[in-house]
Amino acid sequence: MNTGKIYTVSELNARVRTLLEQRFAHVCVSGEITNLRRPYSGHVYFSLKDRKGQLKAVLFKMQQRYLEQEPADGQEVICYGRISVYEARGDYQLIVDTIDFHGAGALRAAFEQLKRKLDREGLFDAALKKKLPMLPGHITLVTSPRGAAVHDFIRIATRRFPGVRLAVYPVSVQGDQAAAEMIQAIELLSRQKKTDVIVLCRGGGSLEDLMPYNDEQLARTIFRADLPVVSAVGHEIDFTIADFVSDLRAPTPSAAAELLVPDREALADRIAHLRTRLIRMQQSRLDRLSEQLLARKVRLGGISAMLEAMMQRLDQRSMTLIHAMQARLNVFERRIERARLSLEQQNPAARLKVAETRLTSVRQRLARSIQQILAEKKQRLGRHKQLLSAVSPKNTLARGYAIMQDRKGAIISSSSQVRVGDRARVLLNQGSVQVKIEAVE
Repeated sequence: MNTGKIYTVSELNARVRTLLEQRFAHVCVSGEITNLRRPYSGHVYFSLKDRKGQLKAVLFKMQQRYLEQEPADGQEVICYGRISVYEARGDYQLIVDTIDFHGAGALRAAFEQLKRKLDREGLFDAALKKKLPMLPGHITLVTSPRGAAVHDFIRIATRRFPGVRLAVYPVSVQGDQAAAEMIQAIELLSRQKKTDVIVLCRGGGSLEDLMPYNDEQLARTIFRADLPVVSAVGHEIDFTIADFVSDLRAPTPSAAAELLVPDREALADRIAHLRTRLIRMQQSRLDRLSEQLLARKVRLGGISAMLEAMMQRLDQRSMTLIHAMQARLNVFERRIERARLSLEQQNPAARLKVAETRLTSVRQRLARSIQQILAEKKQRLGRHKQLLSAVSPKNTLARGYAIMQDRKGAIISSSSQVRVGDRARVLLNQGSVQVKIEAVE
């Protein structure tokens, strides 16, 4: 049993429609019109047939204004459009953009043949197309300066962004010399690199009028150009080889101006919005850092109290040591006094004198020893005091650090000791703060 994804009918129809529209975005189909119908909507529904099959087609009302004549049953035509799916019935159909009634098949066949050739060579590859500048400072229109298209482009571009610089490179836009002149213009502009974008610009026309834009050498020149090239040729329904190979295809010259030149007011609004957003982000960051600094100051205050207590204990131990040494000295003095009294009681003069001399010497040596011992003890005590001061957390806290304790008073030294939502005490150089863990990193 198949355990893959189970589609509903509408899901499958939508998926097939997407695939067909992507794969057959631009097709031309020849055949005989049959079963033509015109409902009240004004759209035209018919089928294209040949000896072996039929294809449903629809020509929407807004596209009919471009036709040279009305379609009818029995006509041999070439339809240009795209393949789609009518999801309600699951029928695939041809959405017709325009119809060639004159069987201009030779030009169209040559167009399709060249299109397939260049597509196979990769000239239409979207990954190879050059990126357009967000705000071009200079745009060159390769077109006829007398055409209406160039004036439409200039009018819209200068209205959207008055500071943009525009130049017109005059060329023929139809006729035998048009393609060669456009090739020369693109090559020269690419070498000079004095402009940001090249725009091939002209109004609409018949297939024969637009043939210069279907020139193979022009297509290869556009592909090799060092500057981005925009194709703004004809009306929305017109397609040329230049459209496919250029870095951007605009349906009309006016649309090209809107695509290339941003609206200054909209751009200024976006810049102001981004500036406000940046200021808010920086202010939020400063507030967060200020809170952290305050918390660390409080933590350092708690450490200071601990250091003061340690210093007091050190002083107490120093006093205890001094008292112990003094008591020992007193014991020696009492022993000496007892010995002196004992000698006086015996009263042998010579022995007493010798004993007194020896006693004085011993006493002096004892005093020096005691003084030396006291000096050594004081030196050791001083070194211990300096060492304790060097490693004292109070000095570390005074430099801006802090100590974090959990509710039981244990030192927190790793993020693994806390979880989001825990509360902790932060000891600072002066005071402490209570914090709640909101994130662990």
